[in-house]
Amino acid sequence: MTPPKRSAGELVLAKQMGLVKFPPFEEEFKFLPDRRFRFDFAWPDQKVAVEVEGGVYSSGRHTRGSGYTKDCEKYNLATLNGWAVYRFTTEMVKNGKAVEFLSYNVFKQNACLYFTDV
Repeated sequence: MTPPKRSAGELVLAKQMGLVKFPPFEEEFKFLPDRRFRFDFAWPDQKVAVEVEGGVYSSGRHTRGSGYTKDCEKYNLATLNGWAVYRFTTEMVKNGKAVEFLSYNVFKQNACLYFTDV
């Protein structure tokens, strides 16, 4: 199986998380053995996941009926299985709001964050 192509938002967030020295994460993590659902980023030991929702202004996959329905199923199953899933738009990644939120609220780091475009 060919690995999925990473979105621009995912690539930027991965770089930002490395710069602020987040704990090591897994990308495209399959969290249920009997389903194809994957998280963009995951910390399996903590059951923390991050999703970058692209195309929110362009009728992308995450905002169209079928894609939105599948996302609802995925996030509900994740919650039932004890996962905390944090969702961010590409805009929130690019302006630093995603890594800032994760830094202060999830990983309890006091990082200096001035990302506009990494």
